[in-house]
Amino acid sequence: MKKISFTFLLFLHLISFDIIAQDSKPIIYRINIMENIGSNTWIYLRNGLHEAQLKNADAVLLDMNTYGGGVLEADSMRTAILNSKIPVYVFIDVNAASAGALIAIACDSIYMKNSSSIGAATVVDGSTGAKAPDKYQSYMRGIMRATAESHGKITIIENGDTISLWRRDPTIAEAMVDERIVIPGYADSTQILTLTASQAIELGYCEGIAESVHEVIVSQLGYNDYILETYNPTLYDKIKGFLTNGVVQAFLIMFIIGGIYFELQSPGVGFPSAAALTAAILYFTPLYLTGYAQNWEVLLFVLGLIFIVFEIFVVPGFGVTGILGIVLILASLILALVGNINFNFEGLPAREIFRAFITVLGGMGMGIILIIYLMSRIGKKGIFMNVALHADQEGYVSVPMEPKSIVGKTGFAATVLRPSGKVNIDGEYYDAISLRGMIEKGDEIEVKRYENFQLYVVRK
Repeated sequence: MKKISFTFLLFLHLISFDIIAQDSKPIIYRINIMENIGSNTWIYLRNGLHEAQLKNADAVLLDMNTYGGGVLEADSMRTAILNSKIPVYVFIDVNAASAGALIAIACDSIYMKNSSSIGAATVVDGSTGAKAPDKYQSYMRGIMRATAESHGKITIIENGDTISLWRRDPTIAEAMVDERIVIPGYADSTQILTLTASQAIELGYCEGIAESVHEVIVSQLGYNDYILETYNPTLYDKIKGFLTNGVVQAFLIMFIIGGIYFELQSPGVGFPSAAALTAAILYFTPLYLTGYAQNWEVLLFVLGLIFIVFEIFVVPGFGVTGILGIVLILASLILALVGNINFNFEGLPAREIFRAFITVLGGMGMGIILIIYLMSRIGKKGIFMNVALHADQEGYVSVPMEPKSIVGKTGFAATVLRPSGKVNIDGEYYDAISLRGMIEKGDEIEVKRYENFQLYVVRK
């Protein structure tokens, strides 16, 4: 019995020792950045940093291979990295180009594969690939320089003199954007700076070379025994990332604007209103769940819809309520995209407001194009042929003509006629007016004439 008790206690001791040993291991939290920089990668990084904090991770390691992407999302990502309380390192697995270079420079340390590269951060037009105007290049140069400067300076002693040097030379970061900045031996005035792993080490833009995440953690960070956790995006994260993409948001705004316009043109709850409402739900829901759209901003949109419905059904036309409704809707669409709190815009980056205006204006522009296109196609051959009435209306009349054919027929009063009421003729009910005084319900009547869409009857 004593042997059994001793064995059981030893077993418990070993289990508890193993648990304590596991708890004492450093936690490295990996976030994969293996696609173009955009709303998806921004959500992955933000959620990953949050989970790393919840797990009390010792370090965050970005596993990166990207050709670049959206500047605004990249700027948001580099800001999150710079503000992170947990050290953030990056392992460049092949590419950290353009927006990827900006994110990498923001990290506390950069590690690269022998075959990898970093740089080429010139801003280009996403649709054509052409170099963007200089004002965009100037903005990118500024944030690249500021990111490099954020790592501060180091002090070295050379020939007895104390020298203060930038840990990451800001000029190197600017040269990745502007070919006019010359880095002797690396880029002349005709080249955008792109660095190999060995060149990056020479210029202080890489802390070490490794061939795998494990090698980075063990050889470079010095964690021989560690727990590696990886952020795995859910389907919900991917859908949310897709819906918060600027281009997708512009298309949703297009459907909202187009739906509202066609509903104003043909009042009634039909396809245009359903399309606008669906697009509005897809637009606001991810923004609300991520904390951008607040309750009052969604309320502004709903209030705008109420004003438009009031304009359609209560005071038809296009007056003050309709205009006010459209203004409220546009204001809510813009405000939902910026991170203001209770209409307080203090400290809000100008680029965020600019992005919101561009997105909404782009959506409005596409909405106008959609309206013009549909107006030119409705009623024509194709899928829009049966949406509108055709020009050829020969043989059709705008009112039913069967009441005129029942002149001379008899029936009975379905209600009291004083002098108007309803009559029943051959099982059908019609509005009628008595020609000679009041007719009681149930009395037999005869139709004498049909004028102005009205039957005139007498008691038989």
